[in-house]
Amino acid sequence: MFRRRLRLCASVGASLVIAASVAAQPAPDAAAAPSAEDPVVDVAIDSFTPTAPKVGDQVVITGRVTNTSSATLGNPQAAVCIVDKRLTTRAQLAAIPTEADQPLNDRNDCVGLNNSDSTTFQEYDAPLAPKATVPFRLVVRWSDWGLTSKQPGAYTVGVRFRGDYTNEETGDTGRISAGLARTLMPVVPATPMPRKVSTALVIPLRHRPTLLTGDRFTNDSLADALAPAGELGRLLAIGKAQKVTWLVDPAMLDEVKRMAAGYRVTDNGQTRAGKGQKVAAAWIAAFNASRARNPVVLLPYGDPDVGSLIDGGAPLRDLVGQTRTATEQYNLGGPQYFQSGLWLENGSASSRTLAAASTGYAGTKPDDVNLVPSSAWTPNTRPALAPTPMYDITTPEGPVKSVRTVIADSALTAGGPDPTTANDPIQVRQRFAAETALLASTGKGQITVVALPPRGWDETGQSTAALASGLTLPWTTPVGLDVFYRADPAHPQAKPVLTRGPNVPRSTPGLTANQLQQVKSLASATTTYLSLLTDRSRADENLRRALLRSTSTSWRGFPDESQRFATAELSSVNSLLGKVHLVTNAGANGRELKVNLSGSKGTFPLTIANELPLSVRVRVVVRSVNRTDLRIDPVQIRTIPPGQKATYQIDASAEQNGLIRAEAQVVTVDELSVGSSRELVIQAAQYGSVGWILVGSAVALLFGTSAVRIYRRVRSERRNPTPEPGDDPLHPAPIDPAALAADTPSNGLGPDESHPDEPNPLAPAEPLRITPESLKEGVGSKDG
Repeated sequence: MFRRRLRLCASVGASLVIAASVAAQPAPDAAAAPSAEDPVVDVAIDSFTPTAPKVGDQVVITGRVTNTSSATLGNPQAAVCIVDKRLTTRAQLAAIPTEADQPLNDRNDCVGLNNSDSTTFQEYDAPLAPKATVPFRLVVRWSDWGLTSKQPGAYTVGVRFRGDYTNEETGDTGRISAGLARTLMPVVPATPMPRKVSTALVIPLRHRPTLLTGDRFTNDSLADALAPAGELGRLLAIGKAQKVTWLVDPAMLDEVKRMAAGYRVTDNGQTRAGKGQKVAAAWIAAFNASRARNPVVLLPYGDPDVGSLIDGGAPLRDLVGQTRTATEQYNLGGPQYFQSGLWLENGSASSRTLAAASTGYAGTKPDDVNLVPSSAWTPNTRPALAPTPMYDITTPEGPVKSVRTVIADSALTAGGPDPTTANDPIQVRQRFAAETALLASTGKGQITVVALPPRGWDETGQSTAALASGLTLPWTTPVGLDVFYRADPAHPQAKPVLTRGPNVPRSTPGLTANQLQQVKSLASATTTYLSLLTDRSRADENLRRALLRSTSTSWRGFPDESQRFATAELSSVNSLLGKVHLVTNAGANGRELKVNLSGSKGTFPLTIANELPLSVRVRVVVRSVNRTDLRIDPVQIRTIPPGQKATYQIDASAEQNGLIRAEAQVVTVDELSVGSSRELVIQAAQYGSVGWILVGSAVALLFGTSAVRIYRRVRSERRNPTPEPGDDPLHPAPIDPAALAADTPSNGLGPDESHPDEPNPLAPAEPLRITPESLKEGVGSKDG
């Protein structure tokens, strides 16, 4: 649709009803006041046949006019117009004025045809009311164009809508041009063109990620796109009729395969069966069949926003290499031949980005396909794309001095000449026909061009289908992108030329800061999980691929869906990390661990449980929070089998007694923290300096007393006479009973009588009475 804001003409026309030849011309100037609110109509060209008329051919133009203003336009008329200037070079095509800085009614560049035949204009019986739409069909004979030159070239032609307009505020009336739609008309000679234009049409097949963990999808947008009337359905159908090159995101292929196997959609907490299982199965089968005809270039897994990731630094920068490695190792199924590719646009296509994204990953090959559009350069620095679009771009910032790059011709997909209708299918087809016609008619020798639609250019697939229809023109030959990396005698390629990298600032924003932070959080969690495993190759591949899908360029413009996807995947990874944790003796809060430390050194156990189905290698790290005197001996890494526990003996020491608050953290072999730390309360019960003095004094007293007693006994034994030989005082000879009976005690007591000073062992014991005098008697006694 083509829209122009209008003003009331400067004067009232000399007549409201004029001949057709005059009606197509702009109204003459007069003294009428301008309109307070300009009426606007949309003029749309729906068909233009033939695409490239030969000299003498009749042209048929159809379309419609829609009154999008609130004004009623009387005596409406749609008429063909032409800019009477033959365009013979591609530079002239690029220089066509898009929008003049003046009211449409004052623009005279596209003028009406000088004839009275009603087939070149169409008048309507009724006024065009607001919101009303009327069709038109205009037939132009070759003589009606008024062209004198029979040379090939291109012309700007269009359809202009005019009507009578009355300003309700001022009452002024005038006839104005209320709408104009232009297109390009290439004119070719009846004889064949001097040369053929080999054209490699590269068609991207990609979609924003919708697959969550397992078989759950966020929505059914992918199923809608895969349908025959959907974007991906229309694009795939092109490959059945024409030779093209598929530029495919392997992450999307994984999602289509998962969808074909059955899936569920989780939306707003509700889960239902997906509707696109059969559609997905049919699409992937058709894609595999088309690979026999059309070469495949696989993008980095997930089609990441390379420029944003590299500019974001580590760890985002590292994800670019991971996406390329995943593609190199991708199992496409069926015929495995494919090329790994990189697609950079405009400001993202700097030499620094190109060097970083095309090197340093596992599986890198010199024949990888790097695609950059010519619009990434300014017009005065743009490389000449003839006879070949293959270049070696210098990369002084990288480990290699240059990177082999295919430069797509952005003019082939520019459409136009008006920006508001640049993506319209008819405009795209006509621009492609005009560009290739001039290439075929103005040069000699072999030439190959690459047509690559920019990202976000065609949301329905209709414009790409119109572009592909240009491959049937007599002067074009469709080829695959493999002509640049396979030897093809029919299409020999010139030696690549060395050129400098693009210097155009980024025109489209990349992933937002919030989206990049989500990617960073998910990358950190996924990296920790992989570091946790004893055998990282046994990790679920879907976790790593989900991380790569979170970097997709397709998330641009879908921040809410991006956040939902990243949040769901981060929750999934965190739940796995939570299965490796410390076993706690805590209370209801489930966090605080309590241990006791007796003495200056001690040992206490900490147990780690592994509830994963895979073995892990971990250790525990203890750090004090409130004290600096806690010392913990390093703990060795241990392997914990699936579903098992491991107990670590923690050797600790503290210089002072009291409560020590610490944190116990499970870490991987790469020293990455697993989950949150647990609070650890250590009760250190040990002696202070006063206590040590008392203990030392007691020990000294004990050993001193023993030494004195031993000394006294030795001295006493030296003073006593030596016992007779053979008379061992410790083992005396047995006493003769007769001698014992005959022995009379010297004290005069009988044998059964006790000495009055000795206690009777049979008598009851009397309580011990302690008096100050008794205490004084013990001090300084012989026994101490």
